[in-house]
Amino acid sequence: MDADETAWEQRSVVRVVPPVQPRKLAKVPFVELADGRLQGVVSSGSDIERVYVSSITAGTHDLSCSTNNNRPCGALHGYACKHLRLLADEAVLQYGLDRVARYLRVEVPEGGHLMSALNGSPQRTPAAVVFSRFLRHLAYLEVPDSVEPLAELHWFPAMGEVR
Repeated sequence: MDADETAWEQRSVVRVVPPVQPRKLAKVPFVELADGRLQGVVSSGSDIERVYVSSITAGTHDLSCSTNNNRPCGALHGYACKHLRLLADEAVLQYGLDRVARYLRVEVPEGGHLMSALNGSPQRTPAAVVFSRFLRHLAYLEVPDSVEPLAELHWFPAMGEVR
């Protein structure tokens, strides 16, 4: 192994896998495939201080969208609201259509659109976990680069080192 390959092991940060295509973070600052859902945070189009936590459940394709303080999205009725559509579009940019479709367990025809292949219905899911993870990611943006371990991650055992 050369020095570049092991350099990440000496830092408190790891290499980030770049998005499949560039994304604009203003509308959808956080998107992830986690907890059996495509989920993320979507900025409100009308209120700069409001965000929506939106998700699509893998397999059932249930749709959920609410504000960060758990008020339901007024546009989510029997079909996907604009927040869910924006989330899906950004997920495709971040991870690629194949990976997102595979995660959600849906077949998207050649040249098709992810949202057109989904057939879920509205089902409320708690927003707190996703919003909390988003805030944690924001906090990491303010941590200066360092080769020292981060205190909150210090309990992870180092590779090849026994204490």
